Amino acid sequence: MQEVYLKARAKINLNLCVLNKREDNYHNIESVFQKINFYDEMYIKKNNNEFKLKTNIQEINNNQNIIYKAYVKLKEKYPEITGVTVLLNKKIPMQAGLAGGSTDCASFIYGINKLFALNLQQKEMEDFGASIGADVVPCMYNKAVLAHGIGNEIMEINTNFKYYIVIIKPKFSCDTKYMYQKLDSQENTVIQKQTTSEIVKALEENDINKLGKNLYNVFEEAIGNKKTVEVAKNKILQNGAKGVLMSGSGSCIYGIFDNKNTAKKAYEILKNQYETYICVSYNKGSKKCLVKEK
Repeated sequence: MQEVYLKARAKINLNLCVLNKREDNYHNIESVFQKINFYDEMYIKKNNNEFKLKTNIQEINNNQNIIYKAYVKLKEKYPEITGVTVLLNKKIPMQAGLAGGSTDCASFIYGINKLFALNLQQKEMEDFGASIGADVVPCMYNKAVLAHGIGNEIMEINTNFKYYIVIIKPKFSCDTKYMYQKLDSQENTVIQKQTTSEIVKALEENDINKLGKNLYNVFEEAIGNKKTVEVAKNKILQNGAKGVLMSGSGSCIYGIFDNKNTAKKAYEILKNQYETYICVSYNKGSKKCLVKEK
């Protein structure tokens, strides 16, 4: 085998609570991650003995990119890995709360495992992913999951719920490290809502109204552009969303819809004011990222 192809799907957080800061400077969280059918495309090809990354985004640098970090660590552990050329068609916006980098990393790990026949088990790949980044492990699941720890403790949610999502990207981005620092500084002033059990029930029962009522993200308390976020959330609600929320540490804001036509109408209106995307929830029930041989 000389080449594999993967779809690196984004996620949204249906809720996100930050429980405490750990001694290793990571944070323990509780969050329901929902995979969505909005993805980067990745081709991984064998080459002689070097890492090459070719992408449509100029800002991605080989030495700083999470894919390169994963490659270096994998090659150190598994010397049978030779050079690779990664062709990445980047569609997921960066610093947006959609785990664009983490899902690329998760897909890359699966792709390398397949390409070089490493025969790594799911747990081995998850442990490796967690050593690279906090959101990598939940991105290894093509369905909704409940994450604890730094995001590496996963419980799969029994759901095939299909609902529609409109995402808008404001003109500002959010650095995750900075957002956690800002939240830490407000630790004693933020009272977090515990909505996890209701969100899990909503997904299991295909209940869009219950889901919409229980969306929650503590990072909305730390965002510096609160007025911009609130204006955007209200505009999505005014166009028929059953609930709205900022995803992850920001800055993307999404609305959930039970009706495809309503979601499309909202998208058509909002795209004139914002960078806007429309997609659907993805609950295919497979643990693994899907890998196709080329």
